[in-house]
Amino acid sequence: MARKRSLVDLCLTPKAEIPTGLRFAVSTLVWLAVIGTWSVATYGGFMQEIFLPSPTAVIAAFFRLFEDGTLGQHIWASVQVVVVGFVISSVIAVPLGLLMGTFRVVQAGLEPLVNFIRYLPVTSFVPLFILWIGIGIEQRIMVIFFGTFFQQLVMIADVSRGVQKDLINASYTLGATRRDAVLHVLTPAAMPGVLDTLRVTMGWAWTYLVVAELVAASSGLGYISMKAMRGFQVDVIFLAIAVIGLLGLLTDLVFRLLRMRLVAWAN
Repeated sequence: MARKRSLVDLCLTPKAEIPTGLRFAVSTLVWLAVIGTWSVATYGGFMQEIFLPSPTAVIAAFFRLFEDGTLGQHIWASVQVVVVGFVISSVIAVPLGLLMGTFRVVQAGLEPLVNFIRYLPVTSFVPLFILWIGIGIEQRIMVIFFGTFFQQLVMIADVSRGVQKDLINASYTLGATRRDAVLHVLTPAAMPGVLDTLRVTMGWAWTYLVVAELVAASSGLGYISMKAMRGFQVDVIFLAIAVIGLLGLLTDLVFRLLRMRLVAWAN
């Protein structure tokens, strides 16, 4: 009884660590509840197949598309678009965001424009991207880039501004130059926040994938979703959504491992 009470107290204590076994059990129960509710709604006849396919139908769609190689091709096409667009965005946004949060003159020059653009809907630019770039993979990459770059810039600038000024002053006291202070003090101090920003915006990149592949695409998970919608193949739509979610979880795990590896001192 005392053991149960201690676990309850632990779970209700803010920011308290819980045992790994308990964390796994709670996560498993939530997933089982979701799948159970889904199963009851479909197998119990509460929802028609045309609106909500059963888990069996989605699994059958997976094996059907996997066996003929279709699913693998579309997954690879989507991964290329997301990764290339995200990497290009990050390579530019990380140093520029650090400069924007460090130097007031850079902030004054970029912040008004960036704050304006980041509120513009990405979907409204898709016709322009097609007109300017064409209907190839470059257009889809541009959608991912545009959807993540300006958000990354603002968030990384905020991370840079959050670095304590005392660290910079202490480095000057020890004889560091301004260049040394930026490269060897501010940048490492901001790195945990930068990695968290990249992890969050990677999730946004996956959400923009369907937008990128809705128009003028011939491959990708968003493309097969639209194609399935025209044929009322709801099981394929759910399969594409599930695969995007799993790929997102995989990239999220990669960033978690990178954070543990690169900035273990901040964990």
